[in-house]
Amino acid sequence: MESLTGNSLMKVLMILFLVSASTATGDPFIIAHKKASLNRLKTGAERVSVSIDIYNQGFSTAYDVSLVDDSWPEDMFDIVSGNTSKSWERLDAGGVLSHSFELEAKIQGLFNGAPAVITYRVPTKATLQEAYSTPILPLNILAEIPPEKQLEWAKRLLTQYGNQISVVSIVVLFIYLIASPSKTSAAKASRKKR
Repeated sequence: MESLTGNSLMKVLMILFLVSASTATGDPFIIAHKKASLNRLKTGAERVSVSIDIYNQGFSTAYDVSLVDDSWPEDMFDIVSGNTSKSWERLDAGGVLSHSFELEAKIQGLFNGAPAVITYRVPTKATLQEAYSTPILPLNILAEIPPEKQLEWAKRLLTQYGNQISVVSIVVLFIYLIASPSKTSAAKASRKKR
């Protein structure tokens, strides 16, 4: 019985070793995350800041990596800075590549952007491989800001830093109470001097 369990344990360990060895020589696994944010300018125009991060979660290098994000129609957007495409020589295993660009909106409305396309070459395969970024959430470009949204920044500030603000306030109040002489003790001191 003991030799049977020991033998089974050896088989399991051998299978795990072979599986890990086979995945260690695996192909690149490309994941891309696309983000877009709106920035309203004082002039009333609105800009879209786009950033795309490409991750190689595989165990080998991807070569001739190319990014194309052509989901921004020219009749709706002007490129302010950067390009909607970019190429790199390689993306090592565990590595990250980042690209960003900025657009200015020409018209008002709801915009749904498509994922960016990433192509790359793997030495063990003859054809180019393709990966897609995550899509962006719909953008409400040049939308009218309702009055309750105008105080949104204060609400975000309080929700993000509310705990720190309250702790700092309590510490400042405590220091003030200790450092400032109380009026009753000052009155008692003046009576003792007379």
